[in-house]
Amino acid sequence: MSVALTESQIARLIDHTLLKPEASRDDIQKLCDEALDYGFASVCVNPWNVSQAAELLRDSEVLVGTVVGFPLGATLPMVKVLEASEAIKAGAQEIDMVINIGALKSGQDALAQADIRGVVEESHRGGALCKVILETALLTNEEKVRGSLLAKKAGADFVKTSTGFGPGGATVEDVRLIRETVGSGTGIKAAGGVRTLSDLQKMVEAGATRLGSSSGVKIVQEFRGATPASSAGASGKY
Repeated sequence: MSVALTESQIARLIDHTLLKPEASRDDIQKLCDEALDYGFASVCVNPWNVSQAAELLRDSEVLVGTVVGFPLGATLPMVKVLEASEAIKAGAQEIDMVINIGALKSGQDALAQADIRGVVEESHRGGALCKVILETALLTNEEKVRGSLLAKKAGADFVKTSTGFGPGGATVEDVRLIRETVGSGTGIKAAGGVRTLSDLQKMVEAGATRLGSSSGVKIVQEFRGATPASSAGASGKY
């Protein structure tokens, strides 16, 4: 590993994720307990679960993240803005929004950028970070570059590779391409298929500054050399 990380640094890279639609309150409780125990950067949950997570993580260093326009990105722009606003009121501190993929692929860059900017501005107004999901598995390299630049121009804090629900997740090549495109001032979140310590290491080396994973517990335990235990989100696709 060319990037030497401590256990704490590894944990602080991870958004501990549970986005399965059938997630119960007990599942969210377990997710948040794990995030506190391991010191993850955040939990990432569906909007319905934000208020519970916010209460469980109150006064801790673990942030509450949620998703907007998820997972298709085809929600109307004003609905995305409202969804972000209501999630922040419920306690969300980070917003992961999906771009209008169809608009990007149709060459409607102004529309796609306005869609992003609306959520970015609403997030920042509420004191939240905004991550913009490209869903790279559906895009050509040229579209990935354009999408990354649109997110940066719209003021996004992070460009994120994937929802975890598409036909493919993060790849080293995509993370490297996004980093080359946005430069050093924008965060990159690699998500979808990040399940092992090796996956995490490769993404960080390529330029990722945050990792979305349902396998955070397994990754940290792998670092410790222990046998991974099951976690609330580990059986999910994300």
